Amino acid sequence: MRYMATYDLMETIRNTNQWLGATAYSMASYPIFALTPNPAFQWLAAWGEVTERAFQRMVAKPDWGIESITGEDGRDHLISIETVVEKPFGDLIHFNVQGRDEMDRRVLLVAPMSGHYATLLRSTVKSLLPDCEVYVTDWHNARDIPVSEGKFDVEDYTLYLVEFMRHLGNDLHVIAVCQPAPLTLAATAYLAEQDPEAQPRSLTLIGGPIDPDATPTEVTDFGHSVTMGQLEGTMIQRVGFKYPGVGRKVYPGLLQLASFMSMNAERHSQAFMNQITRVAQGEASDRDPHNKFYDEYLAVMDMPAEFYLSTVERIFKAGEIARNEFVVDGHKVDIGAISKVAVKTVEGGKDDISAPGQCVAALDLLTGLPDDMKASHLEPEAGHYGIFAGRSWRNNIRPLVLDFIDANSEDPAARSRTKSRKDKKKAKIAAE
Repeated sequence: MRYMATYDLMETIRNTNQWLGATAYSMASYPIFALTPNPAFQWLAAWGEVTERAFQRMVAKPDWGIESITGEDGRDHLISIETVVEKPFGDLIHFNVQGRDEMDRRVLLVAPMSGHYATLLRSTVKSLLPDCEVYVTDWHNARDIPVSEGKFDVEDYTLYLVEFMRHLGNDLHVIAVCQPAPLTLAATAYLAEQDPEAQPRSLTLIGGPIDPDATPTEVTDFGHSVTMGQLEGTMIQRVGFKYPGVGRKVYPGLLQLASFMSMNAERHSQAFMNQITRVAQGEASDRDPHNKFYDEYLAVMDMPAEFYLSTVERIFKAGEIARNEFVVDGHKVDIGAISKVAVKTVEGGKDDISAPGQCVAALDLLTGLPDDMKASHLEPEAGHYGIFAGRSWRNNIRPLVLDFIDANSEDPAARSRTKSRKDKKKAKIAAE
């Protein structure tokens, strides 16, 4: 009950602030106040509008918002999102481009389960859709998962990835972004040992903590400075009575958001003050840069307690992936067993979450992989977000990743960024 009371208290505070914002906005917007030339009412309405939106976003799952793309034929193609594999803690979804034949490249984008929804990769997905068939791991908010569905830790996460890869087949290229990089590497090694025919053709690891101790950051320092008992006592709560997952132990998204905000409190405070000014002066819009960023940043999800705690204990503290000592379902995974999957690492020179050196450490673990199937890239001016969603990704990293995919496909000479599988088959038949 104590943990439920804490969870419900946080939700009460959030709900109260949302209500205060809505109330202030409604009250200050009464038409009668227009008779009084007092800018205080404009500022109060602006504060209420910004406050209501911010606190409401904290419990709303963002939409993907990818409605269409322009194809090589010059036509707009509508996008429909289809669930390919449905699981209690996360689904495998496919972005189906209507009116277009299946593309030659098939990409599985492994989204982080680190407090934000998979929609954090919206711009990454959108940039890949013109050239690829895109599949994404869409993790569920733990507060909505009944206790009867059981636990979900790093081993379960790894087995989910194994199942998703098996379902999609071996003509697949996997891109893991940030947190899932070490577990995706372990899942690939698991397949190399248990089901070699299901291995993907390439694996791209972007800004992930393969060896967190290679380059210490505030994140790794925190992981080493607290005991697991302290972490469980201060970070873990039980879902309150409002949600289907009532009673489930979680690391609450609201708690993680508070930690995120406190790390750069001055910058966030200034951003919201500036937005209130813009709203009061009539210069803001529904999808202006502030709202586009914070609509996603503030939309947080709860993580299963077992997943959060086992990530800290096994990936950061014990360094099981870095030491090649990771065990999945009683089986000790040997990363050196990967011998046919090309692996590329991508790091940002200004990444303060997964610093340069942490991700490229994966290549040293791949003792069974030829050197010509290993690659790495360091983007000097990119931060953590920029290496998968910013200008650095669009202009520099994305082309390199697509080239890496093409170079490690079944028939590299016949690869095309725009030709569909159907067109390729026609060309092959004609040539014969």
